[in-house]
Amino acid sequence: MTYFKGTDDYLVTPGLMEAVNAAIILGRPLLVKGEPGTGKTMLAYKIAEALNKKIIVWNIKSTTKAQEGLYVYDTVQRLNDARFGDRDISDIRQYIKLGPLGQALSSDEQVVLLIDEIDKAELEFPNDLLHELDQMSFYIPETREWIKGKHRPIVVITSNSEKELPEAFLRRCIFHYIEFPDPEFMKKIVKVHFPDLEEKLLNTAVKRFYEIRNIPDLRKKPSTSELLDWIRVLLSQRISDEQIAKDLPFLGVLLKKTRDVEIARRRLAGV
Repeated sequence: MTYFKGTDDYLVTPGLMEAVNAAIILGRPLLVKGEPGTGKTMLAYKIAEALNKKIIVWNIKSTTKAQEGLYVYDTVQRLNDARFGDRDISDIRQYIKLGPLGQALSSDEQVVLLIDEIDKAELEFPNDLLHELDQMSFYIPETREWIKGKHRPIVVITSNSEKELPEAFLRRCIFHYIEFPDPEFMKKIVKVHFPDLEEKLLNTAVKRFYEIRNIPDLRKKPSTSELLDWIRVLLSQRISDEQIAKDLPFLGVLLKKTRDVEIARRRLAGV
């Protein structure tokens, strides 16, 4: 069996690596939580990349129903075809469209299924997925056929903790909370993306970044992706580490709210 160890541009902690591989070995969904910007969604893409598997994405909304993940019967299209009479409507199968979960279960090879932001859906949504995920099959009454899974998908489920998930669902998952990287691990992440970055500038930029994150009154703390964007801008404009230490150039790349920018400048730039 091939194990996940991260990728060249996606570093993982030993704990996250263990959780991913435990989920693969046990055939259980991996439930990932963590604050925005910790790479929850990207994890599924990187698992697919590392293991050379196709990824199927199911983006969850507040109106999403579990049934939609299995299949959708397009009755509107069938009615239109019947009205205009230019198509044979006797074969209902042509109006059955498999959803992301249905595609993952019926795939000829194992895939990675990302169920993104499951906590946006109604409370019963997670439990509605349990039977099909456990049994690896589902029934389509319109065509009177069972769809039986050929390969158990690697399921990655993300949550932003907007609401509590049902206990029955949690019991069936492997859980991991992605902690926000500490400064030393963050430097390793930055070096992956900017291997030629001068050590002095790296240290100063990361130091200032965490000074900003540690301001208690911020409404939206900057994330890893915003740090990488900030460093890219600093390099393009040839900003020195002395300027970063003295001022906060291009602060709008890190902070996205006017109030947060004003607070950061007062606290860290002496304004």
